[in-house]
Amino acid sequence: MQSTRYDVIIVGGAAVGSATAYFLAKLGFPVDRVAVIERDPTYSEAATPRSLGGIRQQFTTRENMLMSRFGMEFVKSIGEHLTVDGDVPDVGWKEQGYLFLASDKGLASLKQNHVVQRSIGAQVEILAPDALKAKFPWINVEGLAAGSFGFQGEGWVDPYALLQAFRRKARSLGVTYIEDEVVGVDKDGGKITGVTLKSGKKLSCGTLINTAGTRGHFLAKMAGVDIPVRPRKRIIYVFDCREPPPRSPLVIDTNGVFVRPEGPSFVCGVSPTEDKDPDCLDFEIDYSFWEELVWPTIAHRVPAFEAVKLVRAWAGHYDYNTLDQNVILGRHPDCKNMLLANGFSGHGLQQSPAAGRALAELVIHGGYRSLDLTRFSYERVIKNDPIIEANVW
Repeated sequence: MQSTRYDVIIVGGAAVGSATAYFLAKLGFPVDRVAVIERDPTYSEAATPRSLGGIRQQFTTRENMLMSRFGMEFVKSIGEHLTVDGDVPDVGWKEQGYLFLASDKGLASLKQNHVVQRSIGAQVEILAPDALKAKFPWINVEGLAAGSFGFQGEGWVDPYALLQAFRRKARSLGVTYIEDEVVGVDKDGGKITGVTLKSGKKLSCGTLINTAGTRGHFLAKMAGVDIPVRPRKRIIYVFDCREPPPRSPLVIDTNGVFVRPEGPSFVCGVSPTEDKDPDCLDFEIDYSFWEELVWPTIAHRVPAFEAVKLVRAWAGHYDYNTLDQNVILGRHPDCKNMLLANGFSGHGLQQSPAAGRALAELVIHGGYRSLDLTRFSYERVIKNDPIIEANVW
């Protein structure tokens, strides 16, 4: 069977894949030579639409801060980038901030992170308990030493709307989207020559980009490459409150439990401990986290949440990097025409504009032009040299 050739094949058409397609087009790469393969164009099981859509600069790794700041700036000026036929996408940007709470044990780290965050221009302030109480009277400050509040440039978007805006723009610029699934990767020596699809079709390529999210390690394995990225389930609980606190930011308590507004309701959750966090692609809901940890925590921190009604819950997945919870980005040393963008560990949506731009620059220029993300390369996996990102939850 004769194969169709594309210079670039992107496997996975959610936020990162579609952002990559968009930036290739924007930076001048011939769009008729780019194809995005997406197994489920409804994205019903994709990580992107099941995420919370958060955007923050309060990380502990400088590159994460810079990538997410670009994501924030991109979203705030989205009409300049993703408008199609005069239709400006509405991604529901809510700039209500992130509030990280710290006990005495975590205070030194909070202050250390604050110095780095401020050095890149993040609008973040450290609030002592009395200042926390003054700004957020509904918070119980018992057990707190301080809070770090991103008062500008942090918030959340509608993740599905951002994904669709990228996808629609890329298609409007001429990028081909193929509804199919990669079931085989063809190689000649250390170079990928093409892919085989579930439909039986074969496509040849010059560069293969792995943006397959929670299934990214399966694609890598087809190419004979191992990446320490696995799917891990995260559960979001939705509740109503009779007397909700006004204009709440996203609050992360000292034990990692988070809560934020979602329309008239609230969403909350927590990442499980390692021993309760197996590789997983199912969508079953475990309510024990809500009963044993999440609700007790938010009820203690926000007394108004002592009386709430749990209305629903949903499950999604992280493409979780078991080495260091940071993305593996760039070329694989043993398969140089395969670009990786895997292992975002929960911050892929907010970093999708920066990751898409970075991947496009690697294709077109052979190196980074806007933001040097060399630290996130696969080399650190080979050396077992993790970049620890502490603010993952």
